[in-house]
Amino acid sequence: MAPTGALRSLTLALGAAVVVLGSLLFIAWKLYFRGSEPAGTWDDWWERELRELRELRERDPAGSTVVWKQVLVLGLDGAGKSSVLHYVCSQKARTHIPPTLGFNSVQLRVEGLEMDLLEVGGSYNLRAYWPLYLSDAHVLVFVVDSVDRSRLLTARQELHALLAEEPRLPLVVLANKQDKSDALSTEELREELALHLLSGQRELFLLPTSATWASLSTATSVLHVKNLLVTLLSQP
Repeated sequence: MAPTGALRSLTLALGAAVVVLGSLLFIAWKLYFRGSEPAGTWDDWWERELRELRELRERDPAGSTVVWKQVLVLGLDGAGKSSVLHYVCSQKARTHIPPTLGFNSVQLRVEGLEMDLLEVGGSYNLRAYWPLYLSDAHVLVFVVDSVDRSRLLTARQELHALLAEEPRLPLVVLANKQDKSDALSTEELREELALHLLSGQRELFLLPTSATWASLSTATSVLHVKNLLVTLLSQP
């Protein structure tokens, strides 16, 4: 028979292994079934994300001369928001830019001005959270897929619902994917999105864009968006 001390050590080791394995299985189970949890957990998760963003916002030391401004980037899923953010902040060519499933925040510093470009995903479930970010935004950028005619009505409804929440927030609408042959023109999108109803209510800009590396030196370059944002956010 094995000595009592050795048997006891073996029992303790096996017990510890079972505890560790059980913990790992529980974590894996939580991750696997996260998508089926009740809607309340989405609210808890979103509150944590908001709290983290506020903490990031306060990262500059006291006395810093950097002026912080937030640009809120919204639009339906597939409109090209992530590509716009990438080429506004970097001119590095990318063959594939994955869509944003939650939110994406990038920072850009230009001559004492720090822009926090915050993109929130545009899927149906995430649009309910869009209004939570409006109060901290200095400019709203709304990206529209100029080719996706079937969802222009949805884009218009979502945009006007947002504008009703913040009637004075400056608005920059991007008529994206102008590099496509079947893209609607800016004038056609102005009509489809009923932007004429907003005349005189707020600062409003409608820009044709192509969020691709090949378009950076063209009239539809997203670099024009960057220049416009710097101008708007530099105003006292």
